[in-house]
Amino acid sequence: MTSAPFHAASPVIQLHIVAMLLAVVLTPGQFLLRQGTVLHKICGYVWMAAMLVAALSSFAITAKGSFSLWGYSPIHLLSVFVTINVPLAILAARKRRISAHRRIVRGLSIGAILLAGLFTLVPGRIMHQIVFGL
Repeated sequence: MTSAPFHAASPVIQLHIVAMLLAVVLTPGQFLLRQGTVLHKICGYVWMAAMLVAALSSFAITAKGSFSLWGYSPIHLLSVFVTINVPLAILAARKRRISAHRRIVRGLSIGAILLAGLFTLVPGRIMHQIVFGL
């Protein structure tokens, strides 16, 4: 494991990584904390903010490749999904539609954290370099 690729990355990529790492760290706790408590709400707002920062910062991260259109790849569709669903999750919780809130947050956790997180470990990507030191 090495932090050199992180330090060599652009500020927007660094912001994106930090926001996602914050969301990754908070995710298990959010599922384990008793829902509705002050701590759950505070951590939830931080988690939602981190998710939004990660999604919005991703639009400034573009690359040319065989799977890109104007520098955007299919993974950017996930950023659109997050940008739409984070406010919906907050709104559902505020309106006491807890099952909808839970469904949206689970979808965000599985799609934006687990699946996208695995995608970042593909050789040639910065997180692969950081985790595997290559």
